[in-house]
Amino acid sequence: MNTVRQISAFVGRWFALIVLVAGAIALATPSTFDGWAAQIPLLLQIIMLGMGMTLRPSDFAIIGRRPWALLLGVAAQYTLMPLLGWGIAHLLGLSAVLTAGMILVGCAPGGTASNVMVFLARGDTALSVAMTSVSTLLAPVMTPLLVLLLVGEDLPVSASEMFLSIVKIVLVPVLLGLVLRLLLPRLVERVIDLLPLISVAGITAVVLAVVAGSSSTLLSVGLLVLLAVVLHNVAGLALGYAVGRVCGMPVSSRRAISIEVGMQNSGLAAALATVHFSPAAALPAAIFSVWHNVSGSVLASYWSRRPIGDGTSLGATAPAVSSSSSVRRREGATDD
Repeated sequence: MNTVRQISAFVGRWFALIVLVAGAIALATPSTFDGWAAQIPLLLQIIMLGMGMTLRPSDFAIIGRRPWALLLGVAAQYTLMPLLGWGIAHLLGLSAVLTAGMILVGCAPGGTASNVMVFLARGDTALSVAMTSVSTLLAPVMTPLLVLLLVGEDLPVSASEMFLSIVKIVLVPVLLGLVLRLLLPRLVERVIDLLPLISVAGITAVVLAVVAGSSSTLLSVGLLVLLAVVLHNVAGLALGYAVGRVCGMPVSSRRAISIEVGMQNSGLAAALATVHFSPAAALPAAIFSVWHNVSGSVLASYWSRRPIGDGTSLGATAPAVSSSSSVRRREGATDD
């Protein structure tokens, strides 16, 4: 298992580069990956099952201890990012399909790689894990409603069909993984080191499918979509921190909210875009998968070297990490 851990650490460290290379390969030889788009929902189900297997009931204890912080974070997640996606897409004049893709990224729940970024940034890891978990469980309701509200004017959207898709892709696998963790903890512990590898492979396959299926669109508007994604992510990180500051949250919580708001489950967004719109609509999600891991790593590295200044230290966040002992194993586990 030491070899598996070493490989997991390697792919987690180089996840963004791996996905970038995969995208370049798909762009160069799109016909090689014909038919892969149909497998995107299955790939996401496998990834979300892995996420569920990393969860424990103790991850939700923060709901009772600090409901205000969690409520603020989840509310920021489901308001700032959808509105930013909609606003940036219209500001840059993106097509209706690409606008739908931007909005889907914004309406997705948080990605699990954010938990690792928050830990490295000396942020409130317990809050981060709780935000990811709660936003994921709320996704079957919140994502279709927000997409219907923001996309419905331009493209036909069936909120009920999207609800069922998210239940099948997200809710059922996550709950199944949680049940497996409760009923078969020893078995789960044996395989949990494989989860980052499976997640990276799954997201890489999603990017291959999306880029290959929309290569012509990417070649014509790729730079514009990249600009939109960078603006979306950076604005989410900045506004997430600002909301925490305005509401009087400690610095460690501001960092957690910032990263949770800015990093999305872009894999889910890609799956929904492919199923309910077109492969081209999944382009923002595919690009987001690469970019938010780069920006998140840079921000976490910067914050890790700066004092928190609110009486919280890295040692103070350690209980949160131990209460979710698999936080480190989540690196590369989304999305992400």
